[in-house]
Amino acid sequence: MRNLVAALFRHERITTTVEKAKAFRPRAEKLITLGKVKNLHNVRRAQTILQDKDMVKKLFDELGPRYKDRPGGYTRILKLPGRRKGDCASQAVFELVDNNVLEQQLEAAEAEE
Repeated sequence: MRNLVAALFRHERITTTVEKAKAFRPRAEKLITLGKVKNLHNVRRAQTILQDKDMVKKLFDELGPRYKDRPGGYTRILKLPGRRKGDCASQAVFELVDNNVLEQQLEAAEAEE
């Protein structure tokens, strides 16, 4: 649980199976709800769950303020066409709502050209 949620917070967009995304969605959303209010109790609760100081800092400094006015629904699951080779598992993109990952990738591609 810790690694998948920490990866979601670090990259703001990951590709995983649909089942994992559905299973970890409530856990990620509860952590973001904790990140809305920065106090010692919430920080320590987040540290016990994530066990990564950088992700806890990002949760309270970036993600919490970003979703401060949003009552819920911080994540999105987009199913991908086709299946994963090997075990034929259905794939999905598990991402945070209101992220700018695609814009950053496009800017990096334009800068390379």
